[in-house]
Amino acid sequence: MNTIIKTYRTIALVAITLSLLTACNNSETKIASIETAELIQRGEAIQLGKEWDEVQNSYSKFTKAISANSHDNQSKIQLAQLYIKEARVTGEHGHYYPGALAILENALADTKLTDDLKFLALTTKAGVELSLHEFTAALKTGNAAALLNPNNAQIHGVLVDANVELGNYDKAVKLSDKMISIKPDIRSYSRVSYLREIYGDVEGSIEAMTLAVKSGYPGYEETAWAMLTLGDIYKEYGQLDNAMQVYNEILGMRPDYPFAVGAIGDVQILQGKEKEGEATLKEAMAIIPEVGFYISLAELYKKQGRTDEMTVLIDEIMVMLKEDTDSGHNMNLEYASLYLDVLEDIEKAEKYANLEYNKRPLNIDVNKMMAKVAVQKKEDLVAQKYLAVATSTNSKNPDLLKIQSAI
Repeated sequence: MNTIIKTYRTIALVAITLSLLTACNNSETKIASIETAELIQRGEAIQLGKEWDEVQNSYSKFTKAISANSHDNQSKIQLAQLYIKEARVTGEHGHYYPGALAILENALADTKLTDDLKFLALTTKAGVELSLHEFTAALKTGNAAALLNPNNAQIHGVLVDANVELGNYDKAVKLSDKMISIKPDIRSYSRVSYLREIYGDVEGSIEAMTLAVKSGYPGYEETAWAMLTLGDIYKEYGQLDNAMQVYNEILGMRPDYPFAVGAIGDVQILQGKEKEGEATLKEAMAIIPEVGFYISLAELYKKQGRTDEMTVLIDEIMVMLKEDTDSGHNMNLEYASLYLDVLEDIEKAEKYANLEYNKRPLNIDVNKMMAKVAVQKKEDLVAQKYLAVATSTNSKNPDLLKIQSAI
Protein backbone atom coordinates (compact mmCIF):
# COMPACT_ATOMS: atom_id res chain seq x y z
CA MET A 1 0.00 0.00 0.00
CA ASN A 2 1.96 3.00 -1.25
CA THR A 3 -0.26 5.85 -0.12
CA ILE A 4 -0.30 5.04 3.58
CA ILE A 5 2.91 6.17 5.23
CA LYS A 6 4.11 3.38 7.44
CA THR A 7 5.01 4.15 11.01
CA TYR A 8 7.42 1.90 12.81
CA ARG A 9 6.39 -1.63 11.86
CA THR A 10 6.62 -3.17 15.30
CA ILE A 11 4.44 -0.67 17.07
CA ALA A 12 1.52 -2.42 18.75
CA LEU A 13 -2.01 -1.07 18.08
CA VAL A 14 -4.29 -0.14 20.98
CA ALA A 15 -7.76 1.19 22.11
CA ILE A 16 -11.45 0.90 23.71
CA THR A 17 -13.65 3.56 25.23
CA LEU A 18 -13.57 3.57 29.01
CA SER A 19 -15.15 6.22 31.24
CA LEU A 20 -13.56 7.61 34.40
CA LEU A 21 -16.33 8.12 36.90
CA THR A 22 -16.46 10.33 39.98
CA ALA A 23 -13.80 9.88 42.61
CA CYS A 24 -14.33 7.38 45.43
CA ASN A 25 -15.55 8.76 48.73
CA ASN A 26 -12.56 7.28 50.51
CA SER A 27 -10.12 10.19 50.37
CA GLU A 28 -7.24 7.97 51.46
CA THR A 29 -7.23 6.00 48.21
CA LYS A 30 -7.38 9.07 45.93
CA ILE A 31 -8.38 6.91 42.99
CA ALA A 32 -11.34 7.21 40.65
CA SER A 33 -13.61 4.25 40.04
CA ILE A 34 -13.60 3.00 36.48
CA GLU A 35 -16.21 1.40 34.27
CA THR A 36 -14.65 -1.12 31.93
CA ALA A 37 -16.03 -1.17 28.40
CA GLU A 38 -17.42 -4.18 26.66
CA LEU A 39 -15.33 -6.44 24.46
CA ILE A 40 -16.30 -6.19 20.79
CA GLN A 41 -17.40 -9.51 19.35
CA ARG A 42 -14.80 -10.76 16.88
CA GLY A 43 -15.97 -11.63 13.41
CA GLU A 44 -16.22 -15.36 12.81
CA ALA A 45 -13.23 -15.36 10.47
CA ILE A 46 -10.86 -14.06 13.16
CA GLN A 47 -12.13 -15.91 16.22
CA LEU A 48 -9.52 -18.64 15.73
CA GLY A 49 -11.21 -21.15 18.00
CA LYS A 50 -9.66 -21.32 21.44
CA GLU A 51 -7.93 -17.96 21.06
CA TRP A 52 -11.22 -16.04 21.16
CA ASP A 53 -12.40 -18.17 24.09
CA GLU A 54 -9.22 -17.31 25.96
CA VAL A 55 -9.65 -13.59 25.21
CA GLN A 56 -13.22 -13.61 26.55
CA ASN A 57 -12.23 -15.56 29.64
CA SER A 58 -9.35 -13.19 30.35
CA TYR A 59 -11.57 -10.16 29.85
CA SER A 60 -14.13 -11.55 32.30
CA LYS A 61 -11.42 -12.38 34.83
CA PHE A 62 -9.78 -8.93 34.70
CA THR A 63 -13.00 -6.91 34.78
CA LYS A 64 -14.40 -8.88 37.71
CA ALA A 65 -11.13 -8.44 39.62
CA ILE A 66 -11.14 -4.68 39.01
CA SER A 67 -14.77 -4.40 40.06
CA ALA A 68 -14.05 -6.28 43.27
CA ASN A 69 -10.89 -4.32 44.12
CA SER A 70 -10.21 -0.82 42.84
CA HIS A 71 -6.52 -1.27 43.73
CA ASP A 72 -6.01 -4.38 41.55
CA ASN A 73 -3.65 -2.52 39.26
CA GLN A 74 -2.13 -5.67 37.80
CA SER A 75 -5.53 -6.62 36.39
CA LYS A 76 -5.93 -3.09 35.01
CA ILE A 77 -2.63 -3.30 33.15
CA GLN A 78 -3.44 -6.77 31.86
CA LEU A 79 -6.83 -5.56 30.66
CA ALA A 80 -5.19 -2.63 28.85
CA GLN A 81 -2.80 -5.05 27.16
CA LEU A 82 -5.73 -7.22 26.12
CA TYR A 83 -7.37 -4.17 24.54
CA ILE A 84 -4.14 -3.42 22.68
CA LYS A 85 -4.01 -6.90 21.19
CA GLU A 86 -7.68 -6.84 20.25
CA ALA A 87 -7.21 -3.53 18.46
CA ARG A 88 -4.50 -5.07 16.28
CA VAL A 89 -6.47 -8.24 15.60
CA THR A 90 -9.83 -6.62 14.88
CA GLY A 91 -8.85 -3.23 13.44
CA GLU A 92 -11.22 -1.52 15.91
CA HIS A 93 -8.65 1.11 16.83
CA GLY A 94 -11.10 3.88 17.63
CA HIS A 95 -12.90 1.61 20.08
CA TYR A 96 -9.84 0.35 21.89
CA TYR A 97 -7.31 3.22 21.94
CA PRO A 98 -8.92 5.65 24.42
CA GLY A 99 -9.94 2.94 26.85
CA ALA A 100 -6.48 1.46 27.11
CA LEU A 101 -5.16 4.90 28.02
CA ALA A 102 -7.99 5.57 30.46
CA ILE A 103 -7.48 2.40 32.44
CA LEU A 104 -3.72 2.91 32.55
CA GLU A 105 -4.16 6.49 33.78
CA ASN A 106 -6.49 5.13 36.43
CA ALA A 107 -3.81 2.71 37.62
CA LEU A 108 -1.12 5.39 37.57
CA ALA A 109 -3.31 7.64 39.73
CA ASP A 110 -3.40 5.05 42.51
CA THR A 111 -1.14 6.05 45.41
CA LYS A 112 -0.81 2.36 46.28
CA LEU A 113 0.76 1.49 42.92
CA THR A 114 4.03 -0.39 43.36
CA ASP A 115 7.14 0.61 41.41
CA ASP A 116 7.08 -2.66 39.44
CA LEU A 117 3.48 -2.10 38.35
CA LYS A 118 4.17 1.58 37.70
CA PHE A 119 6.91 0.51 35.31
CA LEU A 120 4.55 -1.86 33.48
CA ALA A 121 1.80 0.77 33.33
CA LEU A 122 4.15 3.44 31.96
CA THR A 123 5.65 1.05 29.41
CA THR A 124 2.21 0.00 28.22
CA LYS A 125 1.03 3.62 28.12
CA ALA A 126 4.03 4.59 25.99
CA GLY A 127 3.10 1.81 23.57
CA VAL A 128 -0.42 3.21 23.30
CA GLU A 129 0.96 6.69 22.65
CA LEU A 130 3.14 5.28 19.89
CA SER A 131 0.09 3.70 18.29
CA LEU A 132 -1.69 7.04 18.46
CA HIS A 133 1.34 8.59 16.68
CA GLU A 134 2.00 10.84 19.67
CA PHE A 135 5.71 10.18 19.59
CA THR A 136 6.95 13.02 21.79
CA ALA A 137 4.55 11.94 24.54
CA ALA A 138 5.66 8.30 24.09
CA LEU A 139 9.31 9.27 24.49
CA LYS A 140 8.56 11.18 27.68
CA THR A 141 6.52 8.31 29.12
CA GLY A 142 9.11 5.76 28.05
CA ASN A 143 11.94 7.69 29.66
CA ALA A 144 9.96 7.83 32.91
CA ALA A 145 9.55 4.05 32.78
CA ALA A 146 13.24 3.52 32.01
CA LEU A 147 14.20 5.35 35.20
CA LEU A 148 12.38 2.63 37.13
CA ASN A 149 13.92 -0.31 35.26
CA PRO A 150 16.77 0.64 32.92
CA ASN A 151 17.74 -2.96 32.12
CA ASN A 152 14.40 -4.10 30.76
CA ALA A 153 14.41 -4.99 27.05
CA GLN A 154 10.78 -4.05 26.48
CA ILE A 155 11.23 -0.41 27.49
CA HIS A 156 14.27 -0.14 25.24
CA GLY A 157 12.01 -1.26 22.38
CA VAL A 158 9.55 1.52 23.16
CA LEU A 159 12.39 4.05 23.24
CA VAL A 160 13.74 2.74 19.93
CA ASP A 161 10.34 3.25 18.35
CA ALA A 162 9.87 6.76 19.71
CA ASN A 163 13.35 7.90 18.68
CA VAL A 164 12.93 6.43 15.20
CA GLU A 165 9.68 8.29 14.67
CA LEU A 166 11.18 11.54 15.95
CA GLY A 167 14.19 11.14 13.65
CA ASN A 168 16.76 10.43 16.37
CA TYR A 169 18.23 7.54 14.41
CA ASP A 170 21.69 7.33 15.98
CA LYS A 171 20.08 7.20 19.42
CA ALA A 172 17.68 4.52 18.20
CA VAL A 173 20.59 2.37 16.99
CA LYS A 174 22.29 2.54 20.39
CA LEU A 175 19.06 1.62 22.15
CA SER A 176 18.48 -1.24 19.72
CA ASP A 177 21.96 -2.60 20.39
CA LYS A 178 21.23 -2.43 24.11
CA MET A 179 17.88 -4.13 23.65
CA ILE A 180 19.22 -7.08 21.69
CA SER A 181 22.09 -7.54 24.13
CA ILE A 182 19.53 -7.88 26.93
CA LYS A 183 17.07 -10.13 25.11
CA PRO A 184 17.53 -11.31 21.49
CA ASP A 185 13.94 -12.16 20.56
CA ILE A 186 11.19 -11.38 18.06
CA ARG A 187 10.86 -7.79 19.30
CA SER A 188 14.55 -6.90 19.33
CA TYR A 189 15.27 -8.53 15.94
CA SER A 190 12.32 -6.58 14.49
CA ARG A 191 13.84 -3.30 15.65
CA VAL A 192 17.22 -4.23 14.20
CA SER A 193 15.52 -5.06 10.90
CA TYR A 194 13.76 -1.73 10.63
CA LEU A 195 16.87 0.27 11.50
CA ARG A 196 18.91 -1.63 8.93
CA GLU A 197 16.32 -0.78 6.30
CA ILE A 198 16.40 2.88 7.34
CA TYR A 199 20.17 2.89 6.85
CA GLY A 200 19.91 1.30 3.40
CA ASP A 201 20.89 -2.27 4.31
CA VAL A 202 17.92 -4.04 2.76
CA GLU A 203 19.47 -7.52 2.77
CA GLY A 204 20.49 -7.07 6.40
CA SER A 205 16.95 -5.97 7.18
CA ILE A 206 15.54 -9.12 5.62
CA GLU A 207 18.05 -11.23 7.51
CA ALA A 208 17.12 -9.69 10.87
CA MET A 209 13.38 -9.97 10.24
CA THR A 210 13.84 -13.62 9.27
CA LEU A 211 15.50 -14.13 12.66
CA ALA A 212 12.55 -12.36 14.29
CA VAL A 213 10.13 -14.76 12.60
CA LYS A 214 12.17 -17.79 13.61
CA SER A 215 12.29 -16.65 17.22
CA GLY A 216 8.48 -16.37 17.42
CA TYR A 217 6.02 -19.14 18.24
CA PRO A 218 4.29 -20.55 15.12
CA GLY A 219 0.67 -19.48 14.92
CA TYR A 220 0.93 -16.66 17.45
CA GLU A 221 -0.39 -13.28 16.34
CA GLU A 222 2.91 -11.52 17.00
CA THR A 223 4.70 -14.08 14.82
CA ALA A 224 2.18 -13.49 12.04
CA TRP A 225 2.84 -9.75 12.41
CA ALA A 226 6.60 -10.30 12.04
CA MET A 227 6.02 -12.50 8.99
CA LEU A 228 3.76 -9.83 7.52
CA THR A 229 6.53 -7.29 8.01
CA LEU A 230 9.02 -9.59 6.27
CA GLY A 231 6.62 -9.96 3.37
CA ASP A 232 6.15 -6.18 3.24
CA ILE A 233 9.90 -5.66 2.95
CA TYR A 234 10.03 -8.09 0.03
CA LYS A 235 7.04 -6.33 -1.56
CA GLU A 236 8.44 -2.84 -1.08
CA TYR A 237 11.71 -3.75 -2.78
CA GLY A 238 10.16 -5.59 -5.71
CA GLN A 239 10.59 -9.22 -4.59
CA LEU A 240 6.94 -10.01 -5.19
CA ASP A 241 7.24 -13.81 -5.39
CA ASN A 242 8.99 -13.92 -2.02
CA ALA A 243 6.38 -11.61 -0.55
CA MET A 244 3.53 -13.76 -1.81
CA GLN A 245 5.16 -16.89 -0.39
CA VAL A 246 5.42 -15.32 3.09
CA TYR A 247 1.83 -14.04 3.03
CA ASN A 248 0.52 -17.48 2.08
CA GLU A 249 2.58 -19.07 4.85
CA ILE A 250 0.84 -16.75 7.32
CA LEU A 251 -2.56 -17.90 6.09
CA GLY A 252 -1.43 -21.48 6.52
CA MET A 253 -1.00 -20.78 10.24
CA ARG A 254 -3.73 -18.19 10.78
CA PRO A 255 -6.48 -18.58 8.15
CA ASP A 256 -8.17 -15.33 7.16
CA TYR A 257 -5.47 -13.20 8.80
CA PRO A 258 -6.76 -9.94 7.30
CA PHE A 259 -3.46 -8.12 6.87
CA ALA A 260 -2.00 -11.04 4.91
CA VAL A 261 -5.15 -11.21 2.77
CA GLY A 262 -4.95 -7.48 2.04
CA ALA A 263 -1.24 -7.70 1.28
CA ILE A 264 -1.87 -10.49 -1.21
CA GLY A 265 -4.40 -8.24 -2.91
CA ASP A 266 -1.79 -5.49 -3.19
CA VAL A 267 0.73 -7.89 -4.71
CA GLN A 268 -1.79 -9.21 -7.21
CA ILE A 269 -2.44 -5.66 -8.39
CA LEU A 270 1.30 -5.02 -8.70
CA GLN A 271 1.54 -8.19 -10.79
CA GLY A 272 -1.13 -6.86 -13.15
CA LYS A 273 -3.83 -9.20 -11.84
CA GLU A 274 -6.17 -6.36 -11.05
CA LYS A 275 -9.43 -8.32 -11.07
CA GLU A 276 -8.01 -10.86 -8.63
CA GLY A 277 -6.50 -8.11 -6.50
CA GLU A 278 -9.82 -6.29 -6.26
CA ALA A 279 -11.59 -9.45 -5.11
CA THR A 280 -8.89 -10.20 -2.54
CA LEU A 281 -8.98 -6.67 -1.10
CA LYS A 282 -12.73 -6.98 -0.70
CA GLU A 283 -12.18 -10.25 1.18
CA ALA A 284 -9.86 -8.43 3.58
CA MET A 285 -12.36 -5.57 4.00
CA ALA A 286 -15.05 -8.08 4.90
CA ILE A 287 -12.90 -9.46 7.70
CA ILE A 288 -11.99 -6.18 9.47
CA PRO A 289 -12.52 -2.46 8.70
CA GLU A 290 -8.86 -1.59 8.09
CA VAL A 291 -8.60 1.76 6.31
CA GLY A 292 -5.52 0.67 4.35
CA PHE A 293 -7.54 -1.94 2.46
CA TYR A 294 -10.04 0.72 1.42
CA ILE A 295 -7.29 3.05 0.24
CA SER A 296 -5.64 0.32 -1.84
CA LEU A 297 -8.97 -0.34 -3.55
CA ALA A 298 -9.56 3.39 -4.09
CA GLU A 299 -6.14 3.62 -5.77
CA LEU A 300 -7.10 0.76 -8.07
CA TYR A 301 -10.41 2.39 -8.98
CA LYS A 302 -8.59 5.64 -9.74
CA LYS A 303 -6.12 3.82 -11.98
CA GLN A 304 -8.98 2.11 -13.84
CA GLY A 305 -10.98 5.32 -14.21
CA ARG A 306 -13.86 4.03 -12.06
CA THR A 307 -14.52 7.46 -10.61
CA ASP A 308 -17.98 6.86 -9.15
CA GLU A 309 -16.85 3.77 -7.24
CA MET A 310 -13.74 5.58 -6.05
CA THR A 311 -15.85 8.47 -4.76
CA VAL A 312 -18.02 6.12 -2.71
CA LEU A 313 -14.90 4.57 -1.17
CA ILE A 314 -13.36 7.96 -0.45
CA ASP A 315 -16.46 8.93 1.54
CA GLU A 316 -16.05 5.78 3.65
CA ILE A 317 -12.33 6.41 4.09
CA MET A 318 -12.95 9.95 5.30
CA VAL A 319 -15.40 8.68 7.91
CA MET A 320 -12.86 6.09 9.10
CA LEU A 321 -10.04 8.62 9.30
CA LYS A 322 -12.26 11.05 11.21
CA GLU A 323 -13.22 8.34 13.68
CA ASP A 324 -9.53 7.62 14.27
CA THR A 325 -8.77 11.32 14.67
CA ASP A 326 -11.70 11.82 17.05
CA SER A 327 -10.38 8.97 19.21
CA GLY A 328 -7.03 10.74 19.60
CA HIS A 329 -5.11 9.16 16.73
CA ASN A 330 -2.80 11.53 14.83
CA MET A 331 -3.53 10.84 11.13
CA ASN A 332 -1.71 13.80 9.53
CA LEU A 333 0.48 11.75 7.21
CA GLU A 334 -2.37 9.47 6.21
CA TYR A 335 -4.45 12.49 5.24
CA ALA A 336 -1.52 14.06 3.40
CA SER A 337 -0.88 10.88 1.44
CA LEU A 338 -4.55 10.41 0.55
CA TYR A 339 -4.96 13.99 -0.66
CA LEU A 340 -1.72 13.93 -2.65
CA ASP A 341 -1.73 10.48 -4.25
CA VAL A 342 -5.43 9.71 -4.66
CA LEU A 343 -7.35 12.98 -4.65
CA GLU A 344 -4.57 15.12 -6.17
CA ASP A 345 -5.42 18.00 -3.84
CA ILE A 346 -1.98 19.52 -3.32
CA GLU A 347 -3.17 22.31 -1.06
CA LYS A 348 -4.76 19.99 1.49
CA ALA A 349 -1.88 17.53 1.22
CA GLU A 350 0.55 20.33 2.05
CA LYS A 351 -1.59 21.43 5.00
CA TYR A 352 -1.46 18.01 6.66
CA ALA A 353 2.18 17.40 5.74
CA ASN A 354 3.13 20.70 7.38
CA LEU A 355 1.21 19.78 10.53
CA GLU A 356 3.29 16.63 10.86
CA TYR A 357 6.54 18.32 9.86
CA ASN A 358 6.09 20.81 12.69
CA LYS A 359 5.80 17.89 15.12
CA ARG A 360 8.83 15.89 13.91
CA PRO A 361 11.03 17.71 11.39
CA LEU A 362 13.85 15.15 11.53
CA ASN A 363 11.86 12.10 10.49
CA ILE A 364 12.82 10.85 7.02
CA ASP A 365 9.29 9.74 6.06
CA VAL A 366 7.88 13.14 6.98
CA ASN A 367 10.57 14.86 4.92
CA LYS A 368 9.89 12.46 2.06
CA MET A 369 6.25 13.56 2.09
CA MET A 370 7.26 17.22 2.19
CA ALA A 371 9.53 16.61 -0.81
CA LYS A 372 6.72 14.86 -2.72
CA VAL A 373 4.44 17.85 -2.15
CA ALA A 374 7.18 20.26 -3.27
CA VAL A 375 7.79 18.24 -6.45
CA GLN A 376 4.08 18.36 -7.27
CA LYS A 377 4.21 22.13 -6.78
CA LYS A 378 7.25 22.24 -9.11
CA GLU A 379 9.36 23.72 -6.31
CA ASP A 380 12.53 21.72 -6.91
CA LEU A 381 14.76 23.79 -4.62
CA VAL A 382 12.32 23.31 -1.76
CA ALA A 383 12.13 19.60 -2.53
CA GLN A 384 15.92 19.33 -2.38
CA LYS A 385 15.90 20.83 1.11
CA TYR A 386 13.60 18.09 2.38
CA LEU A 387 15.37 15.39 0.39
CA ALA A 388 18.63 16.28 2.14
CA VAL A 389 17.04 15.09 5.39
CA ALA A 390 15.07 12.22 3.85
CA THR A 391 18.25 10.74 2.33
CA SER A 392 20.49 11.40 5.34
CA THR A 393 20.42 7.73 6.41
CA ASN A 394 21.17 6.40 2.91
CA SER A 395 17.72 4.81 2.68
CA LYS A 396 17.09 2.79 -0.49
CA ASN A 397 13.31 3.24 -0.27
CA PRO A 398 11.96 3.02 -3.86
CA ASP A 399 9.54 5.92 -3.38
CA LEU A 400 12.38 8.08 -2.13
CA LEU A 401 14.56 7.21 -5.10
CA LYS A 402 11.64 8.01 -7.40
CA ILE A 403 11.34 11.49 -5.90
CA GLN A 404 15.07 12.06 -6.37
CA SER A 405 14.84 11.11 -10.03
CA ALA A 406 11.94 13.53 -10.55
CA ILE A 407 14.08 16.55 -9.72
